[in-house]
Amino acid sequence: MHFVNAKGILTTNDGHCGMNIYRGCTHGCIYCDSRSKCYQFTHAFEDIEVKSNAPELLESALKSKRTKCMIGTGSMSDPYMHCEEQLKLTRQCLEIISRYEFGLVIQTKSDRILRDIDLLDEINQKAKTVVQITLTTFDDALCSIIEPNVCNTKRRIQVLEEMQKRGIPTVVWLTPILPFINDTEENVNAILKECVRVGVRGMICFDMGVTLRDGDREYFYEALDKNFPGMKEKYINTYGNSYNVQSPNSKKLMGLFEDICKANNIMYKPSECFSYMNDLPDRYEQLTLDLI
Repeated sequence: MHFVNAKGILTTNDGHCGMNIYRGCTHGCIYCDSRSKCYQFTHAFEDIEVKSNAPELLESALKSKRTKCMIGTGSMSDPYMHCEEQLKLTRQCLEIISRYEFGLVIQTKSDRILRDIDLLDEINQKAKTVVQITLTTFDDALCSIIEPNVCNTKRRIQVLEEMQKRGIPTVVWLTPILPFINDTEENVNAILKECVRVGVRGMICFDMGVTLRDGDREYFYEALDKNFPGMKEKYINTYGNSYNVQSPNSKKLMGLFEDICKANNIMYKPSECFSYMNDLPDRYEQLTLDLI
């Protein structure tokens, strides 16, 4: 890893704020879109760029921000990679978010998030916390191949359970579903069953498939050659250089996904999930009215 002094930490899009404390990743997921050339990495993807001044930048930004909002992190680089164990920059930023009583929406694949469950709970009590977890395959052996350097799905489900015990709402990303690899009814149904059991608030799945771009595609194909002999050729023959790589089982699996979510009152429309995650209730005004 290498360290930089960033010029800024918060980006704003349609009134919502996001931050990435790290750039790159060490989880090694074979399908990672963040490897794509369009993101213009100037260093090796596993050579993590650390924004060492992230806490100072965040405190300065929140101190001067007049309107409370949800602060998002984890969409591009996981905030709980291996280096976070020593650096604790994510934890420092959570402490600042809590201090200034902003909301938090955080996405990860790692059980390292449990280290900070006290802060996630604290933020949720003051404002709102939403924890997003990505789930792809219920098969431990397959998980170790497609997501080799991070905890398996069953452990991530335990993370969801721990959040549920604290009353912290959760949203699951059911993606990607890789054609001819994990695009089975058995796999999707097993994940959905567990999400129902642990009481997730929402699930996001745009389609049953994967997206591949230049940079990402090459890394993915190398992994297919190594772990699934003949699979790269099947992808090339079936999809060519398509960006959207849809499972042949997509229609059936999306029907299963939507039916189970509807039956269990789980949000499943992406627009509804994003609206929920980005909305910070005006509790401060309500508390004032209650006291009058």
